[in-house]
Amino acid sequence: QVQLVESGGGLVQAGGSLRLSCAASGRISRFAMAWFRQAPGKEREFVAVIRWSGGSTYYADHVKGRFTISRVNAKNTVYLQMNSLKPEDTAVYYCAARWDLATVSDDYTYWGQGTQVTVSS
Repeated sequence: QVQLVESGGGLVQAGGSLRLSCAASGRISRFAMAWFRQAPGKEREFVAVIRWSGGSTYYADHVKGRFTISRVNAKNTVYLQMNSLKPEDTAVYYCAARWDLATVSDDYTYWGQGTQVTVSS
């Protein structure tokens, strides 16, 4: 069983940066880890995913070049560095885990509770 806990959200001005963390209670070293987000009134959408080895990463087009996903398996932690934040990045950000890479939320087995990110204009 894997439990995921996100942290690092908050309020930031447009153009600013935040780093989200996702700490896992179980061993996630063989899991692909992803970040999704959900804004009010919208469906949950894919943000980024990283393979268990860290060797492969994929990003949604709307965050490519601004966000970076990384992981430290020894710490059972995944990060999302978010730079050049825009008001449209405002959402609850969730981390998720599964055995292999995927960009569809329904494919993920384990989820955290989410952390709120608010970007003011």
